[in-house]
Amino acid sequence: MQSVVLTSSVLLGLLLNILDGLSYGMILFPLGTDLFANLGPTGLSMFYVSCIVSQLVYSLGASAFKAGIGSEMIEVVPFFHAMAFSIVNRLGEEHEKEIIATTITAYAISAIITGMVFFSLGFARLGSLIGFFPRHILVGCIGGVGYFLVATGVEVSARLEGGLTYDWITLKNLFSSPEATLQWTIPLALTFVLIALEKKLHHPLIVPSFFIMVFAIFHLVIAVVPAWSLEGARANGWVFAVPGSVQEPWYAFYYLYDFKAVNWNAILDTIPAMLALTFFGILHVPINVPALAISIGEDNIDVDRELIAHGISNVLSGFCGSIQNYLVYTNSVLFIRSGANSRFAGVLLAIFTAGVMSLGSKVIELIPVMVVGSLIFLLGIELLQEALCDTYGRVSRFEYFTIVTIVLVMGGFDFVYGIIVGIILACISFVVQASSKSAVVAQYTGDELQSTVRRNPAQRKYLQTVGSQIYIMKLSGFLFFGTIVSFEKEVRQLIEGRTFWESAIRYLVVDLRTVNGIDFSAAEAFTRVQRLLQTKDVTLVICGLNPQSEISRSLTAVGLWSDASQTILAENLNSGLEFCENELLKVFYEHQHYIGQELRKLDTSKQPNSNTDSLKHFEDYSSSPRISQLQKAAKTVVNEDVSESVRTVGKLKEVQQPEPLLLRTYAEVTNAGEELWAKIAKYFEKEITQTGQLLYKAGEPAEALYILESGMLRVEYMYGGLGKVNECILPGTTCGEIPFFGRRPRSATVTVERGGVLWKLTTAGLRRLETDPEGKELCNELLKCSLGLAGDRFQLMMGYAVAASI
Repeated sequence: MQSVVLTSSVLLGLLLNILDGLSYGMILFPLGTDLFANLGPTGLSMFYVSCIVSQLVYSLGASAFKAGIGSEMIEVVPFFHAMAFSIVNRLGEEHEKEIIATTITAYAISAIITGMVFFSLGFARLGSLIGFFPRHILVGCIGGVGYFLVATGVEVSARLEGGLTYDWITLKNLFSSPEATLQWTIPLALTFVLIALEKKLHHPLIVPSFFIMVFAIFHLVIAVVPAWSLEGARANGWVFAVPGSVQEPWYAFYYLYDFKAVNWNAILDTIPAMLALTFFGILHVPINVPALAISIGEDNIDVDRELIAHGISNVLSGFCGSIQNYLVYTNSVLFIRSGANSRFAGVLLAIFTAGVMSLGSKVIELIPVMVVGSLIFLLGIELLQEALCDTYGRVSRFEYFTIVTIVLVMGGFDFVYGIIVGIILACISFVVQASSKSAVVAQYTGDELQSTVRRNPAQRKYLQTVGSQIYIMKLSGFLFFGTIVSFEKEVRQLIEGRTFWESAIRYLVVDLRTVNGIDFSAAEAFTRVQRLLQTKDVTLVICGLNPQSEISRSLTAVGLWSDASQTILAENLNSGLEFCENELLKVFYEHQHYIGQELRKLDTSKQPNSNTDSLKHFEDYSSSPRISQLQKAAKTVVNEDVSESVRTVGKLKEVQQPEPLLLRTYAEVTNAGEELWAKIAKYFEKEITQTGQLLYKAGEPAEALYILESGMLRVEYMYGGLGKVNECILPGTTCGEIPFFGRRPRSATVTVERGGVLWKLTTAGLRRLETDPEGKELCNELLKCSLGLAGDRFQLMMGYAVAASI
């Protein structure tokens, strides 16, 4: 039973090879030209040699597909014709021997070149890169091949001398007589009948069965009708005729190789067509190999191994005097699914194919032209349908325009030109599409997005007021001349015209963390942006770059960080925002320092007029809109802070820390008076910190709550493989309260960035506070205030985290 299945599978594979040979091999040379009109059998023999070589290479272990079928690629036929016509034009039609020798040599050399490219790509393990070629360009080339095949079908069926040309003479020849019209319309009609059958009957054997039936009916009619004969049908162009009275053996094409007659300059002229043929050929392997693997359920497929196998088979085929070959998806699926699941089946198919090839040109004299013509029409129409019909509505308008253009250029001019035009249009399409998507993925102002630095309430309120002077832009993707335009346009709109004076900015922060590359044009655009910003006294802050990265080196090469540019480079977005905020806070600190000096001069019985006396010093500070905004915000915030201080200044002179610190720290989240904080303050302990001191580590038990009076702390949150987040803690803020009250391990590591003074409520102090007569009320108030501050910080951190993740 197994032998029966194997035999039937091999016969099916043989039938597929015969049909491919009649449709591909027969038209290997341009039969419409007198010089090549008699080379149909030659092309068929070369086709079979290529099939046998590839079949043996694949089935003997080079390919992972044990019974994959190797055959000629129909898409390369137009390139063969282009090479042949190029040689004819170079040498002239009178040099027939030289033309044929040069043409057949060029075919073999192109197979060797294709094989070397295949092998090199596989050996270098670059198979995956081929899949990045734009799919619609390949589809357009397939459509161009379909156009060529339809034209070739008319040439072969109508036996047009000189090929199909678009002129009045050719049109007259097509309709010169009823017989001439029937010779090409019958194959075309058979093709449409077969297409209609395929839509209704979905079976893999429909196509071979149909053409076997057409073959049988044709010979039956010839045998039954007395007035008709096979010789008469051959003489009238209904059956292929082999020239000469002696039947040529299959190896007769080797006699055409005459290296002394080869014109090597003419072969050099065919190199563009060879390269285009090779380029087109290598695009099919990354498509066919994975598709075949999925269809037959083969998991262990390596595209690079298959490329090497294709390289070996093509080089061997070229040295055997034959043409290109590749793994045929459709035939392989039919062959394997019919029961050919072993390497022996593949070798047996090669032997059977060699048997058919050994019959030589005898087989050709039995083949009706309408069978071959219909096969060619079928292939051409199917390829045109795949390119023009199946893609309509599924691709963008520009991609569809590219497909149609490639088809028309290939059909009307040249296949190499069609590929070149397709690549040019693909580049244009890429630039247009990339340019339509802005490189700027997010924009914020400094009052919407702040650094994670933990600041006291007065500073936060000040920054919330003046934060609009910081503008943040996040860029993403690869920045090149197409995408950088959107960034430059956004900056110009921000800086030029009324927009700038309505909301003047002082710092432009550009986050490049998610940018993966930059070209020279985009790097130059940054220098133009930097010069534009300098005219408005706006500082450019670049963040998210490693100083040793390619992007950083590209920006350095165009002089972005020269001494004259004053551009700031920050490690990340948080550091960039922190730098800008610290610069804005300088005005706040100046006001705060001045008011502090004035307060020390005050007598407790004399209340200052906060709107005139104490702040009059700053009223004429500057006429700049941005400075004016900073001064106004500083006056407002410091004035409110001073008013509160003045209100209790008499008391505060006698009160010791940490009561004033507690009042200032929790002022925004509670209305509790000084008496309550005085009761809580006595449970806090003072601690002097030194720079570099480790306050606590992540995972340790939370044994204290801290309030910073002076100095600075650095917090580091670790999130496993996701990275880390740093946070600065400034005087007037709290630290570690959530784990402390929740009795949870520390969630971060805190070190002393700058030594100073902090106050802490330890676990022992909290227990004493709880035993106080008013302990419950005091503890609840402290917990409520701590949660309020933690909620504000959580909102700030979440805002930054969301912005940083974009």
